[in-house]
Amino acid sequence: MAGNRTFTMIKPSAVRDQLAGPIITRIEEAGFRIMAMKLTHLTNIQASIFYQEHQGKPFFDGLIGFMSSGHVVAMILEKDDAVLDFRKLIGATDPNAAAPGTIRKLYGKSVQENAIHASDSDENALREERFFFSLMEQY
Repeated sequence: MAGNRTFTMIKPSAVRDQLAGPIITRIEEAGFRIMAMKLTHLTNIQASIFYQEHQGKPFFDGLIGFMSSGHVVAMILEKDDAVLDFRKLIGATDPNAAAPGTIRKLYGKSVQENAIHASDSDENALREERFFFSLMEQY
């Protein structure tokens, strides 16, 4: 059974371009409830730990540099079938391939600067939520 919580993070380029407000509005209009939210700035170490599953991939260093380049908005969201519904709302990783009206189609610039991160499973949502809202201060 799918869970009712997911994790998301508005990425540095979208925060820098003042798109956090419009993105949050779209999230709420889609029926998601924001259970927790914070503006923060990832260090290189924090970004490396958060994205550790990508370590060793060709894009890893660029991803870490980008994700630690500015503020992010981390959120825990709630809705029935949260992970699946939220991934539909944000669209494909590549904004050029994302469906019309999705967050990434509207606000993304590239695969890396696609405006928003979203958990891909209930298990990852819980891990990512804990990272930002209980473990992050340890790193």
